[in-house]
Amino acid sequence: MAERTVKIASASGLHARPAAIFSKAAGEQPAQVTIEKVGGNPVQASSILMLMTLGAGHGDEVTLRAEGEGAEESVNALAELLEKDLDAEG
Repeated sequence: MAERTVKIASASGLHARPAAIFSKAAGEQPAQVTIEKVGGNPVQASSILMLMTLGAGHGDEVTLRAEGEGAEESVNALAELLEKDLDAEG
């Protein structure tokens, strides 16, 4: 199992545009990835609706997890996205 904890860099957290960018990227990964806030339940990273239920804001720590082939690659790619300000991506 691959696992990585990162802080959300986007000013608006995982809402609106950052959530759309992140969920699209998650859906393109070879492994299924879950994301969770500390003390919360894991949700599918590729589901924009589930991402919105996290209530993950700027500076919040989230944990990404994936199993199987491509798990490490998938977790690392998505972690890199979260460490960028996706609000500024154009």
